[in-house]
Amino acid sequence: MLKFIKGNLESIDGVAVYPMISLLIFFIFFVALFGWVITAKKEHIKQVSNIPLEDDNQEIL
Repeated sequence: MLKFIKGNLESIDGVAVYPMISLLIFFIFFVALFGWVITAKKEHIKQVSNIPLEDDNQEIL
């Protein structure tokens, strides 16, 4: 089955650029996420991490 996909992709001009664009998007996303985690305020992280443990006694309708 891979030979059918490879055969179709070889007929497309400039198809090699798409994996590079995908890798670049992937890399930029995780670098930005890492940067946000490093610069996030510790109080915000603590507040968000306690959300599942809070008991508001609110009834969901």
